Amino acid sequence: MEVLYYVRGRLGMKTRTLFRVSKLAGVATFFVSLGAYGAVDQIPNAALVPSNSYYTDSIGGGIGNVVVMTDGGNAPGVGDPTGRNDDGFSGPINLGFSVPFFGQTYNQLWINNNGSVSFNNGIAEFTPSGPQGASEPIISPFFADADSRGSLSGVVHLRTDIPDEVIVTWDQIGYFESHDDKLNSFQLVLRGPNFLVPTGEGSIGFFYKNMQWETGNASGGVDGFGGTPAAIGFGDGQSNGSVLEASLKDGVSTIASNEHIWFTPNLVVVPEPSTVAVMLAGLGMLAMSLRLRARRN
Repeated sequence: MEVLYYVRGRLGMKTRTLFRVSKLAGVATFFVSLGAYGAVDQIPNAALVPSNSYYTDSIGGGIGNVVVMTDGGNAPGVGDPTGRNDDGFSGPINLGFSVPFFGQTYNQLWINNNGSVSFNNGIAEFTPSGPQGASEPIISPFFADADSRGSLSGVVHLRTDIPDEVIVTWDQIGYFESHDDKLNSFQLVLRGPNFLVPTGEGSIGFFYKNMQWETGNASGGVDGFGGTPAAIGFGDGQSNGSVLEASLKDGVSTIASNEHIWFTPNLVVVPEPSTVAVMLAGLGMLAMSLRLRARRN
């Protein structure tokens, strides 16, 4: 017998089903539905999968070249070959493939120093209202006020040598204002429709190593915390999107630290292979139970 538990939450003016838990033959699993337009859906924190490495650590080849910023806001470091900047962005960058996103298709993106990539234009904003509150369509592994001007901070890197795949890495990045006592390391993997996706992976991946801060000083933070913390997820530039449950909440850096998550092109979470195995085992147990019941009848 399958018992469904619908977990609902209030998002703005709407009450929506965020996810449902299925207790199938004594085995609990969860199903996540994302990407609905016209509202903001939540990605459960439980959808994150423990890990402690970049995607590029598993495939080799490094994290790519330094991203030199071409525009941006306050002290952007435009043209600085070291890549050090605050609120800068770089683009347009040709992908070499198309990306379907909230009903539109894009073949270029901008890389934003503040933890995101965007379509149509770069984004210099540093205090998130959730990725869905951004002025352009946005993919945000960790939207917060990054600042790589500190001497111990790393910078943003771009890798494009793999066909139908772009990898952006914010490697050991500090926070505003030029603080480098705490550093964040995270990575975005973006794949085209012709990429042969391995089992258990997806078309969009967020990978996190050690995440030590979540708020810049100009966002109300003190020593990297408090104020308006970081946001993780997706937005269409018109207040629609999907964000991690922990977004804009104290502790989002701890939730994301040493985790990863994959999404399909329509922003559905790809379940961990072990979760799929549990689901299949549960289905097998259910089928056996039904057969035994049929025989008794």
